[in-house]
Amino acid sequence: MNQDQKNLYLAFALSILVFVGWNYFYGAPQMEKSRQMQAASQNPVTPVGQTPVPGPANPAGIAPLAPIAPVMLASRAEALAASPRISIDTKSLKGSISLKGGRIDDISLKAYHETTDPQSPIIELFSPAGSPKPYYAETGFVGAPGTPDAATLWTSEATALTPGKPVTLQFDNGQGLVFKREIAVDEDYMFTLKDSVENMGSAAVALQPYALVRRTGKPLVAGYAVLHEGMLGVIGESRIQEITYDGIEKEIGAKKSLDGKAGWVGITDKYWAGAVIPDQSASFKGGFSAFGAPGAPRTYQADTLSEAISIVPGGSAVVTSRVFAGAKVSQIIDRYGTTENIKNFDLMIDWGWFYFITKPLFRLIDLIYNMVGNFGLAILIVTVIVKGAFFPLANRSYMSMAKMKAVQPQLAAIKERFPDDKAKQQQEQMALFKKEKINPVAGCLPMLLQIPVFFALYKVIFVTIEMRHAPFYGWIHDLSAPDPTNLFTLFGLIPWDPTHVPIFGQFLGLGIWPVIMGISMFVQMKMNPEPTDPTQKMMFTWMPLIFTFMLGSFPAGLVIYWTWNNILSVSQQGLIMKKAGVKIELWDNLKSLFAPKPPKS
Repeated sequence: MNQDQKNLYLAFALSILVFVGWNYFYGAPQMEKSRQMQAASQNPVTPVGQTPVPGPANPAGIAPLAPIAPVMLASRAEALAASPRISIDTKSLKGSISLKGGRIDDISLKAYHETTDPQSPIIELFSPAGSPKPYYAETGFVGAPGTPDAATLWTSEATALTPGKPVTLQFDNGQGLVFKREIAVDEDYMFTLKDSVENMGSAAVALQPYALVRRTGKPLVAGYAVLHEGMLGVIGESRIQEITYDGIEKEIGAKKSLDGKAGWVGITDKYWAGAVIPDQSASFKGGFSAFGAPGAPRTYQADTLSEAISIVPGGSAVVTSRVFAGAKVSQIIDRYGTTENIKNFDLMIDWGWFYFITKPLFRLIDLIYNMVGNFGLAILIVTVIVKGAFFPLANRSYMSMAKMKAVQPQLAAIKERFPDDKAKQQQEQMALFKKEKINPVAGCLPMLLQIPVFFALYKVIFVTIEMRHAPFYGWIHDLSAPDPTNLFTLFGLIPWDPTHVPIFGQFLGLGIWPVIMGISMFVQMKMNPEPTDPTQKMMFTWMPLIFTFMLGSFPAGLVIYWTWNNILSVSQQGLIMKKAGVKIELWDNLKSLFAPKPPKS
């Protein structure tokens, strides 16, 4: 086997490994997850007669919650009506704050709908306790009798919270402590909360500020290893903490905590998140936990507990914290990280291992999108830019491949001269390569170097909310979703869903763009002479078809990129081969493919 064959086998094996692994770990789970229906979750509440424990659960140092019992679920509307509220109305959000408990527990995102239909319901992010899917944020103090808890009814003269018009909640515990909570909101997704306490009693008290995000019931997750969904945060100097809903159950006592200074914790979905950000100048303990009564849905919590503050009689204290509740828009997240000095807040978006490629690539696509107004066009333009960046390497690679083809007769002659001496064959071949200035591994380098770019672009299309529901042209209304057409239903004429076929269903979502991609790859393969080796010939024959089926379940934006990349590669290879004086075999190969076969004798 010569070096050219080895390179081909290596490239083929790597490509198949990448795509088979991608579909096995991501495509198949996604197909399965999308068919599941999320069961209605229940909110654990403290039974009558037991003292509710405010603030964080055990991981941040607070005593464990008392035994909890499930209650009958109310609708979201009934749960909202169960307590007096202050409405929230901004450019990006609508919702309300519950005066019972002083929680931010009703948030909907005005700019985002459940489907591509603009008339579909908007996304509901936070929901109150007692609703089918409780999810809320809360701040306050713990450590002394009479501190406000989930049952506390705050008072306020305000009826609405809007940007530039904060509201103030107040609660007098009747034991010498007066609590106030000023809540402000900006035009996007950040709330600023100033919790203050005034000690009008005769003894000093020690209170610890806390903040938490709590969610009851495991949500439906995409199930992709390329995307983190669950609890996450940055605590002090530790790396980003990413804990899945299932993963927290494996921790001792279903809890995990870290100490640090500066950072944040929260719970993230694919496109939305809720997070709490303590005072960045103070040390705190960050905790992640899961708890709940046997047989009841689990409650998941990310919380912070800061160092105790001693308040003497006649004294007061003020603690500022923030709550993020909204869409993970890169520009907004980055701005908060800078203006509010929140440590590594940009890691709320899962940029992945190739962060140093993924984020700059997204910024480039976003920059071009702002010029052309279409993310699909932006991807095509970025592909041209990436091709331009790799052009010198690709040029040398294609020239080396062209030279390799030119010396094939000499390589064959070496084999004939030394048929039984493999070492001598290798020695003569290397001498020939050196004389002709050929790098035998250069042909694989462009493919290998483009794999990280491919992964990074996949990340950009899959995890960034900017790509969600972003249309291209024609039938592509969402670049982050697979091509909605399907060859196996004759593009909608046959009323059945082939993706439900066991085992192979994940490969039967074959739309128009994957077919176009397969054709472009087929043309690229036919640019070169037909290999004489039967194994190589089989690889060249089946590779485009295999890739076509594999990319059928990939986001349409990625398939469009791959197709355009193939077209550019064919053009580039044709120009280089013409320049090198090497025959372009495309038309001869196509003619031989469709030429009538001679009858068997």
